[in-house]
Amino acid sequence: MSKDQTPISPLKNFFAGGFGGVCLVFAGHPLDTIKVRLQTQPRPKPGESLLYAGTIDCFKKTLAKEGVKGLYKGMAAPIIGVTPMFAVCFFGFGLGKKLQQKTPNDVLTYPQLFAAGMLSGVFTTAIMAPGERIKCLLQVKYDGPMDCVKQLYRESGIRGIYRGTALTLMRDVPASGMYFTSYEWLKSLLTPPGKSHNELSVPSVLFAGGMAGIFNWAVAIPPDVLKSRFQTAPEGKYPNGFRDVLRELVREEGVASLYKGFNAVMLRAFPANAACFLGFECAMKFLNWLAPDL
Repeated sequence: MSKDQTPISPLKNFFAGGFGGVCLVFAGHPLDTIKVRLQTQPRPKPGESLLYAGTIDCFKKTLAKEGVKGLYKGMAAPIIGVTPMFAVCFFGFGLGKKLQQKTPNDVLTYPQLFAAGMLSGVFTTAIMAPGERIKCLLQVKYDGPMDCVKQLYRESGIRGIYRGTALTLMRDVPASGMYFTSYEWLKSLLTPPGKSHNELSVPSVLFAGGMAGIFNWAVAIPPDVLKSRFQTAPEGKYPNGFRDVLRELVREEGVASLYKGFNAVMLRAFPANAACFLGFECAMKFLNWLAPDL
C-alpha cells in the first residue's frame, strides 16, 4: 500500500463525506425507491401474480403511474439525513484510521482499515436509523417527511422513530468495514508504482468507488431486506424483532427472499457510490488546497 501524502484529517473527512453523500443520493435514489418497493410488496393471494415481476417491471410501472417524480419519492428525508450521515460516516472512518496510527506517516493494514470502517458504521447508525425508517415508509405510504414523523411519534413515541436500529447496526457495521477496505484496496491496486493515491485518475476513482459500493451491498443486502420489512410492518406484527421477520421470510419465501431487490441494489450501488467517492475525493482536494494545515 502506498503512503498517503497528507495526514489524516477527520474534520476534512466530515465535510468531504457530506458532499459525497449528496452526490450519492442524486445518482442512486431512483433505484433505491425500486429496491424498497420490491422488498416490501405484499405477498400475492392464491391465483394472483406479484405486484412487480422484477426490477424493470417495477421501474416501468412506477414511471407509468407516477412519472419521474415517483422515482424520486421520499428523497427529502435522505438528502436531509444523508449529508450529516455521510459526513459522520467518513469522519468515523478518518477517526478510526487516526486512532490506530502511532505517527502520521503510519500506513495501516487492511484489518486496521476494516476496523476503522466498522467504527464509521457505528457512528452512522444513530443518524441513519430514524432517516431510514422514515424513507422506507415514505416510499410505501405517507405524504411527506413531517407527516410521517408526526404520525410515528403519535403512534409509538421516540421508539417508533428508532424502530429497526439493531438491524441497521447489523447491516452497517460489517458493510462499512467492507466498503472502506475494498475502496482502499482497489485504490492501491489502481495506483501506478511510485505515485500517490491522491493522484488517481477520475475513471479509477469512479471504478474503485463503484466496486466498493458493490462489495458493501453484497454484505448488507440480507439485513437490509429484514430491516425494510420490519420498519414498514404494522406495529406489533413482529414482537421478537428481526428473528420473527427472518423466520417468516424464510418459511414463506425461502432463503432467496433475503436477496430480494438484489438487481436494483447492485444496479444502484455502482453509479451511486462511484458518484459518492468522486465527490469525496474532489472535496478533499479542494479542502487540502483551501486549508492545508487543518
